[in-house]
Amino acid sequence: MRVRMNAKSEMAANPLLQLRKLGQSVWLDDIGRAMLDDGSLARLIEADGIAGVTSNPSIFAASINKDPQYQRAIAELLPTQSSDLALYETLTIEDLRRAADLFRRDYEGTSGGDGYVSMEVSPHLAYDTAGSLAEAKRLWALLQRQNAMIKIPGTAAGLAAIRDTIAAGINVNVTLLFSPERYRAVANAYFEGLETRLAAGKSIDQLASVASFFLSRIDTLVDKQLDELTAQGQKAAQELRGTAAIASACRAYAIYEELLASPRWKALAGNGGRPQRLLWASTSAKDPTYSPVKYVEELIAPDTVNTMPLETVNAYRRLGRPELRLEAQIAPAAEVFAGLQRLGIDMAAVAMQLEREGVRKFIEPFDKLQASLADRRIKQKAG
Repeated sequence: MRVRMNAKSEMAANPLLQLRKLGQSVWLDDIGRAMLDDGSLARLIEADGIAGVTSNPSIFAASINKDPQYQRAIAELLPTQSSDLALYETLTIEDLRRAADLFRRDYEGTSGGDGYVSMEVSPHLAYDTAGSLAEAKRLWALLQRQNAMIKIPGTAAGLAAIRDTIAAGINVNVTLLFSPERYRAVANAYFEGLETRLAAGKSIDQLASVASFFLSRIDTLVDKQLDELTAQGQKAAQELRGTAAIASACRAYAIYEELLASPRWKALAGNGGRPQRLLWASTSAKDPTYSPVKYVEELIAPDTVNTMPLETVNAYRRLGRPELRLEAQIAPAAEVFAGLQRLGIDMAAVAMQLEREGVRKFIEPFDKLQASLADRRIKQKAG
């Protein structure tokens, strides 16, 4: 007869909870009114140790379009809102405040290490430094939660906005990172923001930031190039499929370790500065031949975050085998980059293409949702 494990044993065996014991936080890359109303987000926090939420325009557009819970709210709010953007923000900020309140216990229990929710500035501001800074300040004031983060794309134009937003005392989630070199620039912007704040006589011990490094999109693009080379008879190309994203992440983590060992960081840490943790994003495997937990299993390291869509959370609960693996892959990552270079694959060009595409992939659903809300406004007035 099979004996069922008790609840405590089941939780101890949960791979998601074991990740946290290894020093990696799991956040949910999803948010919507349905999971807030039916208690499913609260259950993920309690049973799986989910310690934060990330959102973006695509996530909110999908939730608002599919969750029936929004329809009544939209109908009630339409006459009171000055614009479709204002309506969107009213809906999303209410959701994020509710989520932030669910995570408050985690935020306090980790002294601000976890328990964050993230809201992104308008994707139209990805190349607008002044606009991103002003939007970050405005959204921060609207959210009214200390355990919130404002997401700013890590574009070249975003670097100064990241620096100045940190200097203003606002938590930042830097998004759309595809290159280790750009991550270094982002980390330096974070350092500069903390230094500026200290120079102004202000404290830095309550500030938090993460740098979101996107994974599966890298492999999707590089694998396509590798497949083309394989078809041309380049046998070495096939062996490198599915390696570019992990290698890029490993190089970024090596930079993270290098920066934390620097005298510059030690001076900031001595004044209460918190490390800007690397956050692994875009962690659902797009290639069906890859393990659905590929971008979790291979990137387990202390003081990192992995933000997963719900399907990846469920897959890891079922399939995960938690073990610290990232450090062992840093040296082999150099060989991967050398192999890609020999094949003529320009990883800097890959990163720039993915950044442009990433901005566009956020703008399109954002604009479609605004158009949908505008259509609702017209129909409601006519009705």
